Amino acid sequence: MTGAASPFDAERQHWLRVRIYYEDTDFTGMVYHANYLRFFERGRSEFLRDAGVSHQDLLSRPDPAAFTLTNVNVDYKRAARIDDELMIRSRYMGTKGVRVLFQQTALRGDEVIAEADITAVMIHADGRPRRPIPDVVEKLASYVFQR
Repeated sequence: MTGAASPFDAERQHWLRVRIYYEDTDFTGMVYHANYLRFFERGRSEFLRDAGVSHQDLLSRPDPAAFTLTNVNVDYKRAARIDDELMIRSRYMGTKGVRVLFQQTALRGDEVIAEADITAVMIHADGRPRRPIPDVVEKLASYVFQR
C-alpha cells in the first residue's frame, strides 16, 4: 500500500496497519500464534466497515444478523516481534452458497509473515445459519478480488 487515503488499493485489496506491542508477544519475544487471528479479525472487520457493511447495522436489522467463522487455515511463515509494523492485507474472494470467503496476509514490508484462508457464514442473532443478506452481497460485489 502506498499511503493513499483509501484503505483499498487498485486491486480492491484492503490494507490495515498493525503495530506489535509487548502484549502481543510470548515469552520468546515473538508474536503469539493466536494473536494473528486477532489481527486478521481486525482486517476483516475494517474491510467490511470500509465497504459499507457495519456489524452494528447487521445487528440492528429487524432480522438481526452477524458473521461467524467456520474454517480458518493459517500458514505461519516467519516470526513478528515487538515494535514490528505489519500490514494486514484482506482480499474478499466472494461467496459460494452460504460461505463468505477471505484470503488474508500479514506482511512486514514485502516479507510474508502469515497467510490465512478464512471461511465465514452469516448467522441469525441466535446463531442459526442463514443465507447472506442480498444487500450485503450487493455491497461487497465490487470488492471481489480478481487474481
